[in-house]
Amino acid sequence: MRKAEIKRKTNETDITLALDLDGKGESSIDTGVGFLDHMLTLFARHGCFDLSLKCVGDTCVDDHHTVEDCGIALGMAFRQAIGDKKGINRYGCFVLPMDEALLVAAVDFSGRALLAYTPGRLNEKVGNFDTELIKEFFLAFVRNSEITLHLKRLDGENTHHILEGMFKAAARSLRIAVSTDERLKDMIPSTKGIL
Repeated sequence: MRKAEIKRKTNETDITLALDLDGKGESSIDTGVGFLDHMLTLFARHGCFDLSLKCVGDTCVDDHHTVEDCGIALGMAFRQAIGDKKGINRYGCFVLPMDEALLVAAVDFSGRALLAYTPGRLNEKVGNFDTELIKEFFLAFVRNSEITLHLKRLDGENTHHILEGMFKAAARSLRIAVSTDERLKDMIPSTKGIL
């Protein structure tokens, strides 16, 4: 059962999260940050991950702590749910068109946390959401999942489309990477024998 449950409470946020890597893309997301809710809902759908996430955060300050801590919790859940990594594909890559935007995501469950994030120029806001927080989310996610993740804009002008395309592409590449291959079910996908 490739599932995880995370409870994380700090002075800034209180998060409860449940993840099933082998789900149907069903989600219940309530972070108190509308744009993040939208991104995580489509992340779950495109990854075919069942995801439940409730966060009570200090959004009276701003959205930073909530966005970052949700990334931390989601990364922890992926690391827990994937287990010893036996049988997984390990790598995943997806190129995604989102209207005029074209995004690529590539992931490696390497055990080495790295984010290569090149969204190009973005508007500072989408609605009342600070777009710089998306990098903070993905940084927190990769550090806690211990993956390498490349997110790159190949084309696009609309900031909403670019960021939405990144979440969809990331989800699709993660879906490929965590999928299992029956031929490799007892094998770690590395010549080192460990990831």
